[in-house]
Amino acid sequence: MNLLVEPDGGIAPLLAEIKGAQYTIDTTIFRFDLAEIERALQAAVTRGVKVRALVAHTNSDGEKRLRKLEMRLLEHGVTLARSDDDLVRYHGKMLIVDRKALTLMLFNFTRLDTARSRSFAVTAKDPRLVAEASKLFEADMTRQPYAPDLNVFVVSPENSRPVLADFIRDARRQLLIYDPKLSDGMMVRLLQQRAKQGVEIRILGKVGKRASGLTAERLHGFRLHARVIIRDGERAFLGSQSLRRVELDARREVGVVVGDVGVLKQLVSVFEADWAATTAGKQSAKGTADRNAHAMLTGSAS
Repeated sequence: MNLLVEPDGGIAPLLAEIKGAQYTIDTTIFRFDLAEIERALQAAVTRGVKVRALVAHTNSDGEKRLRKLEMRLLEHGVTLARSDDDLVRYHGKMLIVDRKALTLMLFNFTRLDTARSRSFAVTAKDPRLVAEASKLFEADMTRQPYAPDLNVFVVSPENSRPVLADFIRDARRQLLIYDPKLSDGMMVRLLQQRAKQGVEIRILGKVGKRASGLTAERLHGFRLHARVIIRDGERAFLGSQSLRRVELDARREVGVVVGDVGVLKQLVSVFEADWAATTAGKQSAKGTADRNAHAMLTGSAS
């Protein structure tokens, strides 16, 4: 399993996945303005790869850009479908290559997300996970019902609320969270309960007005476009869904729970670096430095 950290990683790993495809590429699109990715998909079609794209029926920018993108993709030879309009948004981001590798992205195929935002993607080759992602893609591509069979594959609105609730309940020591707007009442209460039980909770992003006792720090240096929960340094959730009611219950969102040691170490390292740049992080570092200085002085005096 590999982790891509944005904006550090850029789009080279995504291009490598697309250029390495031999048989099939399936991808979901919510926003898209990366000409390099578009050219790579076109080149894949030219060399005989079957490329399919599921384009969201709408986004907050409206439909004009999406419809223009659809026309270009069709001209490139991409097999195209538009998501259903039964949900508020189809916001999940997946790239499935040869039905052997799944790249689950927390960002869109846009310059803003990949070059100026803190975000992540994870690439996995676990056959069960890839098969489950392919099952979801086929269901949404053909507008058929989807029933999840794998709890580590987190899909809104089908299973994200119970899976993420259990994920939070199981925290024993620490929860490190990236979330642009954490506001769902049930999830807020669970986090408040864990905090009362002594679990350290640090949030980069924003929390709703009802989240008394939970504080969030603003990410410095980057726009935040990540939804991540790192639990006890042992498991992590990465996905397109914030802990907001609409994203849990009324939108197509896709995430994954991982336990890969290398991925977890990277996630914790990036979070700690981002946290250190916040007001709370700087105050904590200053307090530690002051205590160390005091200890050195008292030690030398004795």
